[in-house]
Amino acid sequence: MPLTLKFDTPGNVSESENDDDRPLIPFWRGLALIEIENFASLRRHLGREGAAELADKVSNLLHAEVPDAQVETVGRQLVEVSFTCERPDVAGDILRAMEKLRDVPVSIGRERYMVNMTIGAALAPSFDDDEVRLSEAAEAALDQARKDRQTVLFDLSREELKFHRPALVRELPRAIAAGELFMQYQPKIHLRRQDIASAEALVRWQHPSRGLIMPGDFIAAAEEAGSIAALSLWGIKQVIADQRRLAATGHDIPIFINISGVLLADADFVVEACRLLKGSKAKIGFEITETAVIRDPAVALRHLQQFADIGIPVAIDDYGAGLSSLAYLKQLPASELKIDKMFITQLTSSNRDPLIVRSTIDLAHAMEMEVTAEGVESPAALALLSVMGCDLVQGYLISRPLNFDAFLTFVEKEGHRAMSMPSMPGIQRNEAFWKRA
Repeated sequence: MPLTLKFDTPGNVSESENDDDRPLIPFWRGLALIEIENFASLRRHLGREGAAELADKVSNLLHAEVPDAQVETVGRQLVEVSFTCERPDVAGDILRAMEKLRDVPVSIGRERYMVNMTIGAALAPSFDDDEVRLSEAAEAALDQARKDRQTVLFDLSREELKFHRPALVRELPRAIAAGELFMQYQPKIHLRRQDIASAEALVRWQHPSRGLIMPGDFIAAAEEAGSIAALSLWGIKQVIADQRRLAATGHDIPIFINISGVLLADADFVVEACRLLKGSKAKIGFEITETAVIRDPAVALRHLQQFADIGIPVAIDDYGAGLSSLAYLKQLPASELKIDKMFITQLTSSNRDPLIVRSTIDLAHAMEMEVTAEGVESPAALALLSVMGCDLVQGYLISRPLNFDAFLTFVEKEGHRAMSMPSMPGIQRNEAFWKRA
């Protein structure tokens, strides 16, 4: 089964979390374990001698794909790849390069065989020289990759950041005042119109000593500490200002902000958010998760209706990832439903995911909602979503999240038109099937 990289890291941590004066991190160390998933079935075809060559053949392919890495065969069905990189996001690129080999047949004798690979990896800053800890983390990542059916990367620096979450929360007011927080924008493309329909705003924190901190490392802590309202109100003000700047350039594109489920029960936040947006005349929408409503349905639905009453569009985010409930879905004053990327990343390789996606699209359309597919990363998935009648797409195939100036350039140069819409005859022939489904 094809793999999709599951890469989650807080970014470039430039100093250790200890109080001593350690030097800046010059690089990161990575260890990847590549397991031949279908070794048992291949062995039956290859015999003992052919099977003994298999891991070495995979090692040679990996070495050709990542020549700067150290590649070693450590078992009949396991290969170890050690590498260094300047930043954590480069590790993601290295693992994606390894994943390309899933489409490359391995030649044994006169025959060629497709090898299914499972990849688990770990990443650590250079000052963390505990090789055992790195190996154990890579083994744990491989075990998780077997369960998730996708490549998993464990970033050991995240453990340090999580340990210091209370400190991060205490620093949030100072960070906001100092301008360390900023927004990035990821465009959403309307498939039929082939234009940029809207964008999602994503908060980032450029810490002066820890480097780039991703929201997963401070949003949850802010919720627990009761400071999420102040952070979200700052975000709303920033997005209003940026949307006005967009409109002033002739690109009056709506921007959606993620709203924590905690805030849907906060009457004071709802009042203040409505006040800010009602007087702004900016095109702003909110993205909320279904689980946020389930926490306290009556209060959440009442507050969401307040947003809808003043013209704030609501999108249901990560649909399908939680406890999806039709009872709540039919009550939400939402105009957009976003299908979680877990169903999109394997859309062209899974038997069930296409059926789930297609039925979700039909359901949303029946409820007069537009549908956005998150996590679109391949032209094949894009083509299939178009055939299925999906309205909007969002993902790295179109664009990564961009700083405002880069996003404005993307809009002005119509960067989304660089997307290839490949001819997919096999999919096109099945269009009637999707309409019947």
